[in-house]
Amino acid sequence: MTDERVPDNTAVRVALWRAMHVRADPPPHVLVDEIGVRLIAPDDDWRSRPDMDPVGTSRFRASMVSRARFVEDLVVEQVGHGVTQYVILGAGLDTFAQRRPEIASHLTLFEIEQPATQAWKRQRLIDLGYGIPDWLRLVPVDFEANEPWWDQLIAAGFDPTRPAVVASTGVTMYLTKETNASTLRQLARLAPGSTVAMTFLLPPDHLAEADRAGLQMSEKGARAAGTPFISFYTPQEMLAAAREAGFSDAQHVSGTDLADRYFANRTDGLHPSTGEDFLLATT
Repeated sequence: MTDERVPDNTAVRVALWRAMHVRADPPPHVLVDEIGVRLIAPDDDWRSRPDMDPVGTSRFRASMVSRARFVEDLVVEQVGHGVTQYVILGAGLDTFAQRRPEIASHLTLFEIEQPATQAWKRQRLIDLGYGIPDWLRLVPVDFEANEPWWDQLIAAGFDPTRPAVVASTGVTMYLTKETNASTLRQLARLAPGSTVAMTFLLPPDHLAEADRAGLQMSEKGARAAGTPFISFYTPQEMLAAAREAGFSDAQHVSGTDLADRYFANRTDGLHPSTGEDFLLATT
C-alpha cells in the first residue's frame, strides 16, 4: 500500500511478526493474529523481507506475541473482576477488538493513537467489514504536538471514576523519561482497582549476549526511521518511577517470566529475546 498515512515501520513489523508466528511456527500458538496482516495488505513476497526471516528473527517474533498474550490474559482476568474499561496507549495495529469480540464487547475499549495512523486504520477496518462498533472508541491524539491525551480520552467517554485496564507496549523507549514520568503520574490517578501494564527497554548491558546485536540493529533502524530509542530503564528504576508517581503497588514482570509462562516445554526451541520487560502497577 502506498498511502502516506500507513502506520510506521515498527507497527507494521510487529503485525507481520504476529502473522509469521501463525504461519512459520508450529502449534501451540501463543497468539493467533492474522488480522493485522490483512489490515496492512502487504505485497505477496512480504515473508521474504529480511526482518521476517523465520529463524533469524524468531526470538523477536516470540517476544511480540508473548507481550500481546500477557496483556490479553490480564484484560480477560480484569473483566472477570468486573472492570469495564480498557485503554490502549499507542494502539498501532492492535486487533484485540476484532479477534476477541466476545470479551471486547463487554468493555468500552479506547485506542489512543496518532491521528493519521488512526484514520488509516479506521478506514481499513471499514473496508474489511469489521466496522467500528459503539464500544470501540478510536481516540486520535497528536503526541508530536503535545496534545493532552487525557483530555481526549475523557472526551471520548472514558469514566475516570470507574477502574480500568491500561496497556502501553513498545512506547516508553521513544519518549523521554520526563514524559514517561508524567504519563505514570496521570495513570496513578486512575480509579482504585485500575491496572497498568507498560513495557520498557532494558539497558544493553542487561540483555543476554545473544540479544545485544539484535538491539543494536533495532536501534539503528529506529534512528533511520526518525524515531530513535531515548529511554532505557533497569527494573529497579522503573519500579521506583512507578512508586514515585503514586502507584500503590508495582511489580516487575521479566521477559524470562513470560518465556516460562508461554514457551515452556516447546519442542521447536522457540523462545523470546531478552531486553523488554513489563511494569505491572495497580492503584
